This record gives sequence, C-alpha cells and structure tokens, in this order.
Amino acid sequence: MLLSLGSICCVIIWVIVGTSYTKLHPFWVLFSAALLMAFLLGLDVLITTQYVVVGFWKALKSVGLLILFGTFIGAALELSSGAISLAKGVLKLLHRLPLPYAISFIGYLVSIPVFCDAAFVILSQLNKTISKQTKVSLKGLTVALSTGLFAPHVLIPPTPGPLVAAANLEVDNLFLLILVGSVLAFILVVVGGVYGHYIIKKDRPEIYTTPLNFAQDFTQKESPTPNFYRALTPILVPIVLMTLGAIVPHIGEETLMTKVVDFVTMPVTALAVGALLSLRLNTTRHGGFFLRVLKKGALQAFPIVMITCMGGALATVIQTIPLEDYVLHISTFTGLGILIPFAIAALLKTAQGSSTIAIITTSSIILPLLPLLNLDSEMGKVWAIMALGVGSMTVSHANDSYFWVVAQMSGMNVKEAYRTHTVGTLLQGVVGLILVYLGHSLWSAYYV
Repeated sequence: MLLSLGSICCVIIWVIVGTSYTKLHPFWVLFSAALLMAFLLGLDVLITTQYVVVGFWKALKSVGLLILFGTFIGAALELSSGAISLAKGVLKLLHRLPLPYAISFIGYLVSIPVFCDAAFVILSQLNKTISKQTKVSLKGLTVALSTGLFAPHVLIPPTPGPLVAAANLEVDNLFLLILVGSVLAFILVVVGGVYGHYIIKKDRPEIYTTPLNFAQDFTQKESPTPNFYRALTPILVPIVLMTLGAIVPHIGEETLMTKVVDFVTMPVTALAVGALLSLRLNTTRHGGFFLRVLKKGALQAFPIVMITCMGGALATVIQTIPLEDYVLHISTFTGLGILIPFAIAALLKTAQGSSTIAIITTSSIILPLLPLLNLDSEMGKVWAIMALGVGSMTVSHANDSYFWVVAQMSGMNVKEAYRTHTVGTLLQGVVGLILVYLGHSLWSAYYV
C-alpha cells in the first residue's frame, strides 16, 4: 500500500516539476510519468509498453475526433471574425445589463468552442474599445472577460479538459455533463461579473450608473463579419443534436428512424455537423477558407490530442493499482467524497499552472476510487468532473500561461493581475466548490 501511494506521490511531484521548471513538453512529461509509475510499481517492460499503447489508443478513440472537430469550429470562428460577431451580438442583446455582466456572458458563449487564451486575445481589443468609449475601468472589464472565459473552459465539453475527464472516467451521457457543466459555469461566470462590477465601482464609483446605451451603434462598426445567428449556429446545433440524442432513446420502440437519429445525435457526429456549418462563416470572396480552418484547427488540435492520449496512457498504468482495496477500511476517506477530486486538481493547478493537465492527471488518479467515493454512477461521475473542474480553476497565477495572456493583453502589471484576475479565479473556485458540494450532497440524499 505505502509503495503504491508513494509511487503516485512521486508521479504527481514529477508532473508538477516537469511542467513547471523544465522545458519538456507536457506530452513527454506525461510519457515519462507513465514509465516512472510502471518502474516504481515493478511492472515488466513488455507489460508497461502494452499498457501505454492501450491507454494511448483508448484515449485517441474516445476524444480524438471530438477535439479535432471542436478546434475546427473554434478556428472558423476566429478566422472569420465570428467570435467578434458573437461578442457584439451579446452586447446588443444584453445592452440593458451592467457592462461586466454583458462582458462575462460574452466569455461564457465564446469560450465553449474557442480556447480561453485564444479567445481573450481575440476579444481584448473589443474590451479596450468598450472601456475607452464608456470610460469604465479596463481592469474590471478584464476580470469579467477572463473569468467569463475561464469557467466554461474547465467545465463544458467540447473543451479538452472536461472532454478528456469524461473519457477517463468512462462517462456515457455526454449531454448530461454538458448540461450540468453549463449551469455551473453560468453561475461562476456571474461570480466573475460580480467581482468585475466591484472593481469598477471601486475604481470609478460615479461611472457605473447607466446601462450600455452605446451598444446599438457600436455593433454596426468595423469590417463585415458573419451575422450573430450564423456565428451562433455551429455552437448551438451540436448542443441541440446531443439534447435530442438524450431524449430519443426513451421514446417508443427502436425503428430505422430512431437509429438514424441516434447516429446523427452522437457527440462525434453532432460536432462534425457543427464543424461543417462553421465553414459557412466565411464572409469574403477569397477562396481557401476551408484549408485555412483545416490547418489552424489541426495545429491547435494536434498537441492537445497528444497530451490527452498520453494522459490516457498514464491513467491505464495507474489503474493497475488496487487503490480501492487499500482505502476500503479507512472510514474517514469515504467521508471526504467529492472533496478528493477537487483537492488533487487544485493542488496540481496551483503548483504547475495548466488546468488541462490538472484535469487529465486528476481524472486518471480518481477512476479507481469512484466506487469507494460513491461516484461510480453516471451522475456521480459528472459530479466528480465538476469537482475537479472547479479545482483546476483554483488558482490562476504566474505559472499559468493564461495569467500572462490576461496581464499582457490588458496592460496590467503583475501586481494588478494578482489582485484582479487571480483573486477572481480564486473566488470562482471557492464558490464552485461550495456549489458542487451542496449539489452532490442533495443528490446523494435523494438518489443514492
């Protein structure tokens, strides 16, 4: 028992050190972590190779195409300025709301298909323009945008983190994960908006008395972009299809039509439809849009898929440890329940910086513990992913690349970024933990 638990601790330490203090790519860190785990456990070289290959291939089959199609949608929104169109559309629809909440909702919508760091780069100029025209504190709007982008990034598929966690924990109902993640992320986005509101009121208390009245004029400026509803289609249609897929199996007998609908509403097919619809976002007459989307999407997807699959290899090696047998008689362990995935993910996130690596590694570690924690049901797995998702938000600071994107693109120094962005992600993580703990407790009381 001590050897196995010590091996896991050594691997966690290596993942932290390898991703934080060396120049190794996370792929090689996770690969070496899998080999280190196998060596510490005394596994045969041939068996270790088999575990690595099987784990890598299993992860590739589970999430490879999902990540690829998701990055295609994000690339198309970025290259066509569809992300800007979405932002302007949200501003127009929510122009009566206080500014930070409207900005947070922009982040919520855009971050689902577009990675949070890339989305912040795309939208930072829009944020600066709004701040200049309204004379509202840029720091407050920056927090609203950065936290609005961050919550969906760690909680809602098809972003890589929660998608990989679903594969590692063998979640069958991806729609259920999207539904719960969307609700939780929405609440945490509001938390970010509240904190942005607080910063604005603190900086300029006399400014924040009128709604966003300039939105109607502002949305008509700049170069042509896809209209709001066309830009929204590649995001909305896959969600609607997966929703339909969750309903159809429970209606009547199985027929040819239900089989066809079942195929169309599979997550891979639904995202493929979204990727095809994203090609309609090209508003220029120049050709080559498809090739540019294909190139950019593939370049974004490749390193993510490689990291994800190597995380699957590490997970397969870890799963050879009978952790549930070791802790079966430790009564205090089961009482911790949903706090376990949160604590591990928060430790990894805070120590090494990457939310995605924190999610991948944590989901690999906790899989054998799910029965012991009473999280082995479909809904239990969803709660576990929510817990490690909010853990991976806590906190974003100087070893996180997203921290530097937010600081540099908004013109803040390190001290200001710590007092705004870092505190905002800490608030989101703490509130997220409280919500997940309460939600899981209520679910356990009535359904377990």
